[in-house]
Amino acid sequence: MAKKLQIGQRQASRICQMSAADRLAFIAEGLPIIHASAKGFWSASLELNAMPREAEVLEGFAKEEAAKILILLDVVRCPEKRVAGKLSMLIGRFYGHLERLIYAQVAEWWSEDIARLRKAVEPLRTTHDLEGSMGEFIVPNSTLYQRESKLYADVEAYEDGTPLWNAPAGHQNPFGRRMPAVVAVIEAMAACGMFTLAGLQASSQVWGELEFTERETLWDAERLTRELLERLIAEGLPQESATQDHVDTLYRHWPLPMYNVDLSPVPVTLDALKAEQDRLYWAEVGDP
Repeated sequence: MAKKLQIGQRQASRICQMSAADRLAFIAEGLPIIHASAKGFWSASLELNAMPREAEVLEGFAKEEAAKILILLDVVRCPEKRVAGKLSMLIGRFYGHLERLIYAQVAEWWSEDIARLRKAVEPLRTTHDLEGSMGEFIVPNSTLYQRESKLYADVEAYEDGTPLWNAPAGHQNPFGRRMPAVVAVIEAMAACGMFTLAGLQASSQVWGELEFTERETLWDAERLTRELLERLIAEGLPQESATQDHVDTLYRHWPLPMYNVDLSPVPVTLDALKAEQDRLYWAEVGDP
């Protein structure tokens, strides 16, 4: 069998073969490129107010590009003695739509500690779920479905097997649109000088003091963020455009490290979904 040529796109796995120093330097080279890509998609989406579907698609691309940065920062934040065993898994997330969308969602939340964060992401990982007032509809993973149904005209089917066409559509937001938290946090990182090699070295050394496994908390993260910001300032790395809003955004929206949080899809069987439908039905109408 001929060996597949490892040429072209989707070669981030090569990061796993680099030394720690080379890895940081390579990531520092790439972060401004990813940042510019995310910012470009977000800026373009703001120009399409009369085309809500297309605007939402571009916003989704912006969020996924921004999430790539958070994934790479988790590589940087993982203690050096642990990162070798997690590197392949983390780089794999770089290409996973679901994993990237989970990072984007988590940036919108507060999680008190890793245990609660792990529990909070579980519903986002299931391959199928129930919807309706009594769980009468079986639906695919809503995070991925929202992405795909906006992107593509396609044939889909409900539980009874009847095929139908999906017509991609968007929705006008009467309250206007705001920058997604995941995009705002990478803007703050760039302004604070984190995308430089010196900034990544500081991030690695400061966050590498503590592995986030279970009970490490938001307050641990705030302490390390404060130490990192103090060091960035001491080394003169923040841009002139950096503001207190950028600092506040890092405290509020940079998620806890997720290198010890499983984000892989969780398969759900039809039997399990049917049993849950029965439970929800009888809980609503009373025991037979």
